[in-house]
This record gives sequence, structure tokens and C-alpha cells, in this order.
Amino acid sequence: MTDHGKGSVKSKVLHAAARLFLDKGYEKSSIREIAEVAGVNRGSLSFAFKDKESILCELVAYVLEGQFEATERLLKGKTEDKILFYAAETVLQLHIAESSEHMREMYNVSYSLPNSATVIFHAITGKLQEIFGALHPSWQTKNFYEREISTAGIMRNHLSVPCDIYFTMERKIRVFLESTFLVFEVPREKIEEAIEFVSQFDWKMIAAGVIDHMLEYLESKT
Repeated sequence: MTDHGKGSVKSKVLHAAARLFLDKGYEKSSIREIAEVAGVNRGSLSFAFKDKESILCELVAYVLEGQFEATERLLKGKTEDKILFYAAETVLQLHIAESSEHMREMYNVSYSLPNSATVIFHAITGKLQEIFGALHPSWQTKNFYEREISTAGIMRNHLSVPCDIYFTMERKIRVFLESTFLVFEVPREKIEEAIEFVSQFDWKMIAAGVIDHMLEYLESKT
């Protein structure tokens, strides 16, 4: 993860914002409260971040990076199949969002606001090209970018709807992977392999670990 400098205003603001967003939610957390919890004045905060969305953009980047790193650690020695990696990483994201309503809100806002959505689109496009490039050697970066816009909508909708007795997490994962992999023209047998593969992990525990790691990392920089 990127080091913002020990004790820096930026690190203090990010840690305070992460705590507030998780405790109160993004919409109910004000810039004033973030500054107070961070122990910095409003001027210093405004110098480091233009607005609350700018803070969210950086936190989104942390969460995405944490998802990728956690998935790499989890699958090391288990598989090098990039499509299975994608399935695992996105299932982890679904579980992180399901861990709390405030976490769900953070994701929903991230996929909705223009700047944070752009952070997601650009961060994921390169990953998609790396993952699905062998399946579609003629596709260019723009093709993967366009499909990221499409699949981001699928992800946002699945993040938005909480699981219940009818739409269980198992069903959510299946429908999400089926829908997303169709966009990338993944063969049906590979989709079933991916769904079976991700069923073996304790995603709830892994998701909690990703959130804790992000908070611990940000705290260590303050």
C-alpha cells in the first residue's frame, strides 16, 4: 500500500474518515467531524483533500488494493488461473460490502460519484486486461475499459441489494459471476468451475481481515 508519510495530515485524515465512514456512514460524516477526529484544522484538511469525495477516492484505492493483496495471499499455491483469481477477488468484494450497511454505502457511493467511479474504472481495467487478455487476444485496452463500465454496473447492483432468505449470498455469487463472465464471453464450463472454486473459502472471515488490515495500516501511518 502507498505510504503517505508517518504522522502526515493526509494519513490522519484518511484514518479518521475510514473510522467515521464505517461507524456512521459516508453521508452522515461531515468534513468538520473528520477534521476533529483526525486532530487537524480545516485548513490543513482542505489543503490535503479538496472535498469528502476526494477522501473517499483514496480510501477506495486502499480497499481495492487490499482486496487484490488478500486474494493473492489466499490463492498462492492453490491456483494460478487468472479467471479463478478474478472470481475470488470479486466474491471477496461482495462479502466486504455485505459485512455492514455502512460498508455497503461506501461501495455504493464509490460506484456512483464521478471521481471515485473513475478511480475504480481505471484501477480495474488493467486487471481485466491481464486476466481476460489470453481469452481475447484481439481486444484492446479500450475494449476492457468498456466492459469494466458494464460489469461495474453489475457489481454495484449486487452490492446494493442485501442478502435475505430468498437472495442468499450463494445465489448472489452465482448470479453475479454468471452475469459478469458472460460479458467477457467466458465458456459455461469455466463459469461453473469458478463458482465451485470460490465455494471452498471462508469469505466472511477474509473480508473482516481486509477491513481490519486497512484500518491498522492507516493507523500505523499516523
